[in-house]
Amino acid sequence: MDSIDRLRQHPKERLAAPVQHIDLASLAADLRAEPHAPVSGHRQIAVVREGPVTVIFFLFDADGHLKEHRTEGQVTIHVLAGRLEVGVDEQRHELTAGQLLALAPGVAHSVRALAESEMLLTVNRHSM
Repeated sequence: MDSIDRLRQHPKERLAAPVQHIDLASLAADLRAEPHAPVSGHRQIAVVREGPVTVIFFLFDADGHLKEHRTEGQVTIHVLAGRLEVGVDEQRHELTAGQLLALAPGVAHSVRALAESEMLLTVNRHSM
């Protein structure tokens, strides 16, 4: 994507400061105000990307989703608002605000919003 076509400042520039103070309520309002339509019923933005750790903030419309995927890092899914269903193998984990689900590296999972929701996804690719 050309820098002229970018919706937001490049993460390398946006996340360059040694200290990041992130107001998630403000960030949610900014994401909702973006002029483009959500993809698969969600919007997302990286809020931390340092070394092996990435934290991504998601806003889901009701029935928004992430298709099944996996990552080589430890994953935590923290629901900030709303209700999410996380599919892991044949199991369905329903999570509400204040709940967190931890997944070992390589575990395939999908996410579906049962209501309008906000989520923080953290991936730690640090090898032990």
